[in-house]
This record gives sequence, C-alpha cells and structure tokens, in this order.
Amino acid sequence: MERTLIIGTRGSDLALWQANFVMNSLAKAGITAELRIIKTQGDRILNLSFDKLEGKGFFTKELEEELLAGTIDLAVHSHKDLPTENPPGLIIAAVSEREDPSELLLILKDCVDVRQKLSVKFGAIVGTSSNRRKAQLLAYRPDLEITDLRGNVPTRIEKLRDEKYDAIMIAKAGVSRLGIDLSEFHVEELTPNEIIPAPAQGVLAIQIRESDTELLTALKVLNHPKVAKELAVERTVLKLFGGGCHLPLGCYCRKVDGMYQVFTSKAETGDDFPDRLFLESAETKGLAEKVVSYFAADRKLSASVFISREVTEQSYFKKALERHDIVIDGRSLIRTVPVITKLDSFILKDVDWIFFSSKNAVEYFFRLEPLLPEAVKFGVMGAGSEEMLRKKGYFSAYTGVGIDSAEVAEEFAKLANGTTVLFPGAEDSLKSIQKHLSANTKVIDLPVYETVMEEDVEQSSAEVMVFTSPSNVEAYFACNLLDPDQKVIAIGKSTGKKLEEMGVNYTLPFSPDEVGLAEAVFGI
Repeated sequence: MERTLIIGTRGSDLALWQANFVMNSLAKAGITAELRIIKTQGDRILNLSFDKLEGKGFFTKELEEELLAGTIDLAVHSHKDLPTENPPGLIIAAVSEREDPSELLLILKDCVDVRQKLSVKFGAIVGTSSNRRKAQLLAYRPDLEITDLRGNVPTRIEKLRDEKYDAIMIAKAGVSRLGIDLSEFHVEELTPNEIIPAPAQGVLAIQIRESDTELLTALKVLNHPKVAKELAVERTVLKLFGGGCHLPLGCYCRKVDGMYQVFTSKAETGDDFPDRLFLESAETKGLAEKVVSYFAADRKLSASVFISREVTEQSYFKKALERHDIVIDGRSLIRTVPVITKLDSFILKDVDWIFFSSKNAVEYFFRLEPLLPEAVKFGVMGAGSEEMLRKKGYFSAYTGVGIDSAEVAEEFAKLANGTTVLFPGAEDSLKSIQKHLSANTKVIDLPVYETVMEEDVEQSSAEVMVFTSPSNVEAYFACNLLDPDQKVIAIGKSTGKKLEEMGVNYTLPFSPDEVGLAEAVFGI
C-alpha cells in the first residue's frame, strides 16, 4: 500500500497506546500511518456512569463520522465501546489478540483485611462507575459502598492515591498496556469467571469504510479470527439483550480444549443480585441465543433444591436461589470430627507448602494452633477453601480453579515439585493432588479430621439434588433412591464418580464453590 494511512484515535493515554500499537503493527507489515486525535462526546461528558456510555457510541461516534467523511482511513476503538451495529458504510476490518480481561481491585494498604473476601475491609468505599462491576461486587460483598469513579486510567488511580476511595476496580488490560506500577497498593486480581467482564473487554477493534477493499485486504495481517469468533458470541448476547443499554451485563466466551465456554452475568440494576450462567458448546452457532434463553422472564426455574451442606443466611448460593423463590433444603448428611488434638512442631519443620483440598481441612488444621514456618506458602483447591484460609488470616499463593483435581494437581506441581508439601485433610482422603507430584517432592500427609455418615437419612423431594462430597452421596443413597424427575448436580469429579457408581446421571458446575453451584442450578 503506497498511501500513508491516517489513524483516528481518542487522546487518552490508553487510546494513544492502542493507536500506536496498531500503527507499529502496520509498520511491521510495510504500511505507513500517522495518528489524528479526535475528541469524543464520552471524553466531554464526565457526569454519567460508564454503563450509560459503553456500547452507545459516546466514545466512538465522532471517530465514525470522520471515517465516513474520509478525513481518516481507520479508527482504533476499545471494542467494548462500540455499538453492536456498525453505521451503514463502516465495518470492523480486524480485531486484536485479547489482553487478559481480568479485573483488578486496587486497595489502599491500610484498608486491607485479608479475612474478608476480596481482601478489602468491611464497609469499604469502592470506586467504579460500572453497574456490571457493582452488581457482581455487591453479590460477593453486600457491605461495600460503591461510588462513581470517572476519568482515564491514571486519573482514577490518582483519585485512589488521594484517598478519595478505599479501593477502586479497573480493567487489568489498561494497566498492563500502560505499564503502570501498582506496588503502592494491595492488588486483588479477579479472573473472568469471578467478575465476568464486559462483552469484548480487552480487545481492540479496527474500523474502516466498507468500500475500502484495499485496506481491508491489507489489515488481514492484524486480524485474529479465533478472537473474532469468540467476540461474536459475546456481542450477539449483548445485542439480544438490547444492545447498548446500561444493563449490568457481563459476558465472556473462550475456547478451551475444543469447547466454547460462555460465562454470563446479568442484573436489572447495579443494586440487584445478578443471575449467572455457565454454558459449554462444541460450536458457536446458536450459542448466544441459547445463553439469552436462560434469562427469559417467563422461563420456569426449579421450585426446590436440596444441597448436602448447611446453608447460612449470608451464603451466595442461598441469595442466588431465593431471589427466584426457590426453596432450599440444606443439610449435611455427614459429620466431621477431629482425629488429632495436638500437632507436633517437628512436622512443620522445613515445610515449603501447605495444601488444602477442602474448607474442613483448613478449619481442623488451624484448630491445632500450628507454629508455621516464616516462608511457608499455601495452596488450596477451590474458592471455598481459599475463603476459609482468608478467615484464618492467610493468603493463598495458589488457588486451583475448576472441578478437575487432576488439572489442578498438574498446575500446582509446576510450583511445588522438588519442595516439601504438607497435606492436612480427611483420614480417607483420595490424595488427588499428591499423585501428580514428582518423586523428588517430599509429601507429608496429615489426617486432621474424619467423616462420619449420619444414619437413616431422610429422603428429599426437591426437584434438584446437589451433592457436595462423595461421603454425602454414599450417606444419601444408603437408604434412598432418586425420584425419576429429580436432577442431580455434583460439586466435582470425585463426587461425580461416586454418583456414577450409584448409576446416577449428573451435571458438573464450572467451579466447585457456591457461585459455580448457583450457576449450575440456574442452568439446569
């Protein structure tokens, strides 16, 4: 291409980084370009929340007008800012690779409380102007006070530095692209399955005139078809829910092991508890429509759910179900009792890691009042174990996500092979993690509790049966059978394996915690 392209961009630090990234990528392909800064309505309006701006063209309209007028050749956008429909005459010619779409919760260090979920103190003031983030944050921590936060990324961080907030939430992508040093803050990174991102978060879109076929061909070197296919699902979900309205909607699609995984969170307002859904599919055709169908107002959900554990008033699972008037029968079918009451200090000598596979393991281990080595690190399986560890005043250096203990074990082994690892757990532990550690890893198994099955377990007539451990499965089916119409959810693969032994079909959640179980009930 002989002509010098003119790239239209907003003037913020992040927008300029994005435009320069595209310009440099074009240069590598032998295409010369220069930047033109264009101020948008979203840059001028500072009194509206981002939910009223994102996806409605407030950050893109002026750029698109310049494109249509022919004064610029291409516009670089944060894809999440774009309406779901292009103006007539414009197309998206390329999308970038996706930057990590995780969210960051930046916390002033004197406002950190490790015992609280998300590590921010009780009643903290948290800045964000996104109703999507607000709804999901309050679902985890209803005590938080969420207040508006506007400005570009450096401005928002400066407001936190000035102690106008106790914490703020921002996208990891912007921080990574700008290379901002966050060492003065405590940083909680929230993965896309913890706080579900906005559709197309972390992706750049390159928009051109539809008639510029020469440029469309040239831009193929910058396009990432795999990302475009995933974004098509997210953006179609957004469109089906009403396009650019300020609905608190999170949607994230990714391809893992040949399957498309879609995480969706939707609330009516930022103050409402969101519904969440996790779906998997081998193909994307019709996937967005299927996602949206689960949120239909006239969809009939299960009326009653049994879960084999006690459910507290503050339980995420309880709140997620009771907002739909689902009756919960929560009762554990087993008891746990300690098997030791004193811990010999020599057991902890030279231990590098302590790994917990359950909340009970955390609870019973710390009842022993262990004298921990100064540099010891903790690993846990699942968000429930991680939350219990926090309540004891400790961070996890590794948190295994998902329901496959073999995958978690392989990840943990990369960190712990060649070290000394202590495994507090049940007396009849399956030792799923230990099996995957290398021969030069010293493994110390420490039974701290045992499970005792209750006798004469009462049958449940609930429409959905949720089992949270193999022992609970064994206790229930020792004297009960399923009704033909009852549906079953297993918290993880070991529980599922026990159900298979009973000849029972079941559904698995994405994650073995209350959020994952609530998603599974909503999606069953």
